[in-house]
Amino acid sequence: MSRRLQRLRTGPTVRAPGMLLLTLLLLAHGTPTAAQEADVQAVRSLIHELIREEGLPSAAVSVARGGEILWEEGFGWADRERQIRATPHTPYSLASISKPITATAILILSERGELDLDGPANAYLPPAGRIRSYEGDADAVTVRHLLSHTGGLPLHYQFFYRGEGDGPPPMDTSIHRYGAALHRPGERYVYSNIGYGVLNRIVEQVSGRSFAHFSQTEIFTPLGMHRSSLDIRPGLEPYSAARYGNEQEWIPFYDFDHPGASAHWASAHDLVRFGLSHGGWPLNDQREILGEEARLAMRRMETPPGSPRGYGLGWIVAEDHGGHRQFGHSGGMPGVSTQLQIYPDAEVVIAVVTNGSPGRAGVIANAVAEAFVPGFETPDSPSPSRWDSFAPPPALVGRWEGEIETWDRQIPVGLEVRPDGAVHVRVGNGLTTLVNEPQLNDGVLRGEFLGTLPSPDMALRPHTLLLELTLDGERLRGSVTARSTTNPIHFALSSRMELRRTEAGGR
Repeated sequence: MSRRLQRLRTGPTVRAPGMLLLTLLLLAHGTPTAAQEADVQAVRSLIHELIREEGLPSAAVSVARGGEILWEEGFGWADRERQIRATPHTPYSLASISKPITATAILILSERGELDLDGPANAYLPPAGRIRSYEGDADAVTVRHLLSHTGGLPLHYQFFYRGEGDGPPPMDTSIHRYGAALHRPGERYVYSNIGYGVLNRIVEQVSGRSFAHFSQTEIFTPLGMHRSSLDIRPGLEPYSAARYGNEQEWIPFYDFDHPGASAHWASAHDLVRFGLSHGGWPLNDQREILGEEARLAMRRMETPPGSPRGYGLGWIVAEDHGGHRQFGHSGGMPGVSTQLQIYPDAEVVIAVVTNGSPGRAGVIANAVAEAFVPGFETPDSPSPSRWDSFAPPPALVGRWEGEIETWDRQIPVGLEVRPDGAVHVRVGNGLTTLVNEPQLNDGVLRGEFLGTLPSPDMALRPHTLLLELTLDGERLRGSVTARSTTNPIHFALSSRMELRRTEAGGR
């Protein structure tokens, strides 16, 4: 049991009516031990603390073991303005927990023999919306690569807020603009929302149905996920959670140009149902949607050694999380923080959904794991990253010249890496700018600097530029990403950047 749970256990006692209500709720769903009931009280206290002290609008929790739901409960206001209280059946925006749902759709089609995971992704895309590649043949990017974020596609997100223009462009337009492989397939793990946008387009092309319809009929309905949908389907609007920002402000509804990465909604109860199906412990009223071989393939590590995260086909995979094997996914974006954790050895599934920034869903989920996963100990939080002075290797020092290629133009760019670690960059005819906190890790130069790119969708909002360049002999190749500085955020849009060394050494 964590120190925080120990502290909360010894805090103010819950009033008897609340304890009686919780006990009845627990008994209605399963048979947790007395110790688990005490830990559940500590989790409730933790959530109330987050609501009271950090302004978290609401949270909903559901936990199951084997084929049995043990506890689920809602806390706070799902929608303050409409006075809708959170319940385990309130639909919440999921953010990136959409990815395992999209991956499940792809695996369903694969099991039916309608697509080949190791075939070219472009074979399933229309001519107007196919992947391009700057590093080798675009047809070398497979469906499997996209599922595991190893296809070479870059960092990407784009939010379209209601009342701010026309909304997302057609999916084929976004793929044409940003679906470019900037790294060799399988070379690196780069978490890419546009890759999952490509996958939902593949589902539509192969199935002949809209992605929303496929998700509903092939995943949500057979699993009894009655409060789940792509976006908020008609009939769920009166029950759905609103999103709130860092200052507890209401965030207007927003959409994406990568729905397969971010656009699903579900309740905590429905997410546990999804997790139980993938764990192989379905409830009595659920139909199987994937065979065991496909389910196991999804949680098998696909990322190259040394990757910052273990990733399978739609699942984040951890060999040791709190002393246990785990697969699952997290989600985070404006007004959203979500967690789905699945512990195969303990047969435990935990779902936490919140509608705040930050929502602390991971903190809550780990506390729930301490109550229900035997021997689980919450891992220590990583220390905040600290910038160390940059000491560039000789192979990087010197002057580099090249270009940035956005979807609509080419822009000259120059870079100078000095022996003392100062990195200067010049974009187009702009002023030379210092790159902040440059780092070289595993042959990749990263840093951020003040600058702008003039392409129409980037020029709409103020932004900074993020470099991520692989040192490849006499080349620096990779991406420059325009990241909006607005609140709430609007985009991270990546373009190809390539330079060649024109002068070794430096001042």
